[in-house]
Amino acid sequence: MSNSSNDIAIIGLGNTLRRDDGIGIHILAILEDQLRVKGVKFLNFGIASFGLINYITDFKKVLLIDAMDAGLDPASLKIFRPNEASYQIKDNKLSSHELSLADLLGLCNKLSLSTDVHIAGIQVKDTSYGLEMTKELEKSKARIAEEILCFLRIWGL
Repeated sequence: MSNSSNDIAIIGLGNTLRRDDGIGIHILAILEDQLRVKGVKFLNFGIASFGLINYITDFKKVLLIDAMDAGLDPASLKIFRPNEASYQIKDNKLSSHELSLADLLGLCNKLSLSTDVHIAGIQVKDTSYGLEMTKELEKSKARIAEEILCFLRIWGL
């Protein structure tokens, strides 16, 4: 965990054994390669979402990158705050994690965290078992990473 509340965490979530569900991990790797800034931590949480709340509170700002199923076109990116999630997530879906994204966002809201949390949700097409992402998400990785980098510039990165 971080020793400073001034740090920024960029956290990837996802299951790379479930095709598009691993997009958060893939994008995290791209961002970590492209963004080398002091005070930014890159954390791969995979499917281990329970411990995430403990880490979130250690940072001033957190960006969670995860797959979502909100009924959008595949590879669509939506960046939002937890309190805006009610219209972003369809039927509380999408979780091969210990805690669903919808549950995690609800928990963030109930805890009234002082951390500025944003979610970069990426619309999936196929979360069946398999190692390869769909062509829509695979070919969109660079665009998605660039859109997230544009958002991070608002945070001063």
